[in-house]
Amino acid sequence: MNSGTAWAALGTNLAVGAAVSTAVLLAAFAVGARLRLHRVVDIAWGLAFSAVATATYLLSAGHGDPERRLLVAAATVVWGLRLSAHIARRSRGHGEDPRYTALLDKAPGNRTWYALRTVYLLQAALVWLISLPVQAASYGAGPVGVLGVLGLAVWAAGLGFEAVGDHQLARFKEDPANRGRIMDRGLWSWTRHPNYFGDSLVWWGLYLLACTSLPSALLSLASPVAMTLLLTVGSGKRLLEKHMGDRPGYAEYAARTSGFLPLPPRRQPSEPRR
Repeated sequence: MNSGTAWAALGTNLAVGAAVSTAVLLAAFAVGARLRLHRVVDIAWGLAFSAVATATYLLSAGHGDPERRLLVAAATVVWGLRLSAHIARRSRGHGEDPRYTALLDKAPGNRTWYALRTVYLLQAALVWLISLPVQAASYGAGPVGVLGVLGLAVWAAGLGFEAVGDHQLARFKEDPANRGRIMDRGLWSWTRHPNYFGDSLVWWGLYLLACTSLPSALLSLASPVAMTLLLTVGSGKRLLEKHMGDRPGYAEYAARTSGFLPLPPRRQPSEPRR
């Protein structure tokens, strides 16, 4: 297989990936509009990545390294399905997410069609952009190698950090004694957002798997950068902390706990030395 054929096939894959991500988010829109509950888009987020990865694995048959194709598809599907299942469990029995309520309260016209444009179609575009390493890696002809193994290690560390953080928070919320309290235990004592930090590692790991050539690395770089920015200054950390800011004890928690990168808790001036 020559490199020209690989890039032509990848171009087709990128078009199909855009169609797949849009189809999944349009299906989510149909459900959200019917239920008048647009938080369902968060469940569709991981499912859309899984769908793009599956379609890419099928389309890339006969191109690229078979081991890399399988690894990147499996890694993306495992991450996406776990995330969607977790959000589905967390959302059960709850009403609309305050983020979407605040957004749709600003709708200049029909709230439903405004949600389609600003929530669902925007997320479909983000899924396509962030999934660039998944698509590019599947057409890389070289073996996985040291860089690919490093990518898998970073992906595994991210998935573990995210899953453990989600589990610790869920267990904390299940205890009635913790009602109204700030979660500051386990991984949450080292970073205010262990799930977001883990998420970013997942995509930096997948990016390393896509670095089979300089053009592929450059094409895919937008993915981990966009995901990290989305989690830190976009709709992730920034909006969540705005929502949590007025809760009792949160300011003290934020003062002693790293905002993103895991770091040892800072000792407060009033605390005795150990």
